[in-house]
Amino acid sequence: MLLLHFFTPKIAHSSYILAGSQTCAVIDPRRDVQVYIDAAKSLGMRITHVLETHLHADFVSGHLDLARKTGATIYAPKSARCEFDHVPLSEGDEISFEDIVLQVLETPGHTPEHISYVAIDTSRGPEPVGVFCGDTLFVGDVGRPDLFPGRAEELAKALFSSLHDKLMKLPDFCEVLPAHGAGSLCGRAMGAKWRSTIGYERRYNSALQIRELDEFITSLTTNMPPAPDHFSRCSAINGKGPALVSSLPAPKELSPLEFAAEAARENTVVLDLRPYAAFGGQHLVGSYHIDFGGNFPTFAGWIMPPDKNILLVVPEAVQVADVLDWLRRVGVDRVTGALVGSLYAWAAAGLPTDHLRQLSTVELQDKLSEEGGAVLVDVRAPGEYESEHINSAINIPVAELRTRHKELDKSRPVILMCSTGHRSSLGASILLRNGFEKVYNAAGGMTGYLAAGLSTEV
Repeated sequence: MLLLHFFTPKIAHSSYILAGSQTCAVIDPRRDVQVYIDAAKSLGMRITHVLETHLHADFVSGHLDLARKTGATIYAPKSARCEFDHVPLSEGDEISFEDIVLQVLETPGHTPEHISYVAIDTSRGPEPVGVFCGDTLFVGDVGRPDLFPGRAEELAKALFSSLHDKLMKLPDFCEVLPAHGAGSLCGRAMGAKWRSTIGYERRYNSALQIRELDEFITSLTTNMPPAPDHFSRCSAINGKGPALVSSLPAPKELSPLEFAAEAARENTVVLDLRPYAAFGGQHLVGSYHIDFGGNFPTFAGWIMPPDKNILLVVPEAVQVADVLDWLRRVGVDRVTGALVGSLYAWAAAGLPTDHLRQLSTVELQDKLSEEGGAVLVDVRAPGEYESEHINSAINIPVAELRTRHKELDKSRPVILMCSTGHRSSLGASILLRNGFEKVYNAAGGMTGYLAAGLSTEV
């Protein structure tokens, strides 16, 4: 038995190839599947099985693309009622190839239809060597059960049973092979280590130390991080069957005048991916800004309207193909064009631009000290805000600015702040789109502010 691990940063997704000597299975594949095909080819193996633990919420899976390219059979939870050709699995089912046996456990909780695959290498022994547990059990954490409105307590109860009555019954030496690591929003406090063992998690995973059901439910249903909008969309897409990547149209390379004409269409929006300082200096009027250097895919899936065509303004050092991979991983498929020559060509064509002033930490403090001055909006998640913030700041998480901008006074200057300047620049672009004119971005965010030794008592 050979195990290969593939980690996709930003969305912190783990997928796997489980191989014998001639054939292999891919577990929880990402949407751009060539990486698995190349790996199998390098090993001289055929991909014969594609295994899904659940309908993933934070990314669009590559099961259909991989099956189409390799002829592999897709296996998925029976209770998911997937609409594509697959082998439905439920408790007690087994999958065998070469010396490998995969036993199916139903482990709902993170999602209602979740299953785990217990791997046995019969060439070595009859006991489990590892468990592909998807988003039920992580290193140092467990899956969040609050992604389905009105079902959080029900799913937390199911998760408690899945963990203690099933996964914790496996041997201590059994490896824990989860679908996510630190940085994913599918849990709250995952460890940075990619895998663990049942015994180590039994002893040191804080969620597993909560043995009272009511306390466990309360812990997993309160103070959870916000769930991005695309989570529910991706789950539905994965169950229905994603569009094949090969069927998606390639975005057109557009001159500034062509780009301007397309951007003027009612069903089209512009997404600028350049660094926030570049966006501040000059950008297209009304464009969204998501800095490619930040957590680009999560916020693109969260913020970009799914019913609009998208035009891209891409940094010169970034390939459009790389951007498309990230967008398609989170189900943003309607990219129709990209600006050739970026803002240099746009300005040379004499076309209009807008600006977003970037405030240094000293300028920020001066602005806040002015009598009757600016409103400071901290756009971080509530937990970040509560850990440390400038006293005069109000907390509106960046995604909520799409509707809560109505709570702000357009006649007053508004300063947006996050931990570094990435999310706050996104928030500023949302305000500019909604008619705010006196908008500033706090460059460096709380990180820079604290590094400068400035007081939070402003």
